[in-house]
Amino acid sequence: MCAKKLKFNTKTIHGGQRPDKAYGAVMPPIYQTSTYAQDTPGGHKGYEYSRSANPTRTALENSLASIENGNYGLAFASGLAAIDAVIKLLRPGDEVICTNDLYGGSYRLFKRIFEQYVIRFHFVDMEDLTNIEAHITHKTKLIWIETPTNPMMNIIDIKSVVQLAKKHDILTAVDNTFATPYLQTPLDLGADIVMHSATKYLGGHSDVVVGGLVVNDKDLADRLYFIQNASGAVCGPMDSFLTLRGIKTLHVRMQRHCENGKVVAEYLAHHPKIEKVYWPGFENHPNHKIAKNQMKDFGGMISFVPSGSSYEDAVKIVEKLQVFTLAESLGGVESLAGHPASMTHASIPKAEREKSGVVDALIRLSVGIEDVEDLIADLEQAIG
Repeated sequence: MCAKKLKFNTKTIHGGQRPDKAYGAVMPPIYQTSTYAQDTPGGHKGYEYSRSANPTRTALENSLASIENGNYGLAFASGLAAIDAVIKLLRPGDEVICTNDLYGGSYRLFKRIFEQYVIRFHFVDMEDLTNIEAHITHKTKLIWIETPTNPMMNIIDIKSVVQLAKKHDILTAVDNTFATPYLQTPLDLGADIVMHSATKYLGGHSDVVVGGLVVNDKDLADRLYFIQNASGAVCGPMDSFLTLRGIKTLHVRMQRHCENGKVVAEYLAHHPKIEKVYWPGFENHPNHKIAKNQMKDFGGMISFVPSGSSYEDAVKIVEKLQVFTLAESLGGVESLAGHPASMTHASIPKAEREKSGVVDALIRLSVGIEDVEDLIADLEQAIG
């Protein structure tokens, strides 16, 4: 059967995969090698040096392409390495329009690394398309979308942004880390590039750091493959193996993340000591209808602000958690809690953070797949 005709749950296990030719291994072997024997100069069996390509990494890249309904996948040493490759498609003088609420590491890479090379970044509220249109000039070469956003859970209408971008011949890239292809497939909505911090939900077990890109266009893929090889920020075979193993259970994990996330979000929304809860599954969420249209479910990422809390009060809450682990990252089987202002988004200046709602008291939860009753009890004792 054609891989593209397989249902998603089947793709996570079989998409882009074949038993190993040497001995029929069901799981792709870990090819822990840096180089490959050649019969004659240039006469190799498809692999010559593992920075350029490695069979285990190829298996992961094929899987990434399959689950995102794309033609070409690329795996990197981290999500930021994948983003770095995308921005290297640009030239000095080019401009990028970005989501104003985005991962702090992305902001740091854009502002503190690439702005040195005369690439300008505009951070705008993409929930209103007119904000994007107002910043488009002949220098605009890329629109960078994050949806749901990190950490405010804003929802951006991918299809509408893509339609606007195509009018002006602008590339669109979507950070799909929070949603995963289980919930949304941006290439099907017209996006040119999908990016993942595969460290998160795709790997799913907090034991690997990997990034990924998926595209449909061959020319774009070739340009990115060149950057991947020339810059060398590739993931190793063991990391590739672990991520591929994680992808095989993505569908069952995401189902539980969504189920638990709904219960936790509703609990927080009705808690007398919680002022605000950010989760796209609420009907009063500003772009709930768009989320319902472009996503299969609403995910396990939630942010909230305790009533009248200060920076210190929020820190006390996350320090008291026992089942939720206070740690950076997200998307693992275990529930994690974070304080964006001092952790994931500390690299963004306070004034800029607060413009998008990332106040000092904001707490971000990555709801895991434990028994949800234990998660509720843990929040209850920590919030008081």
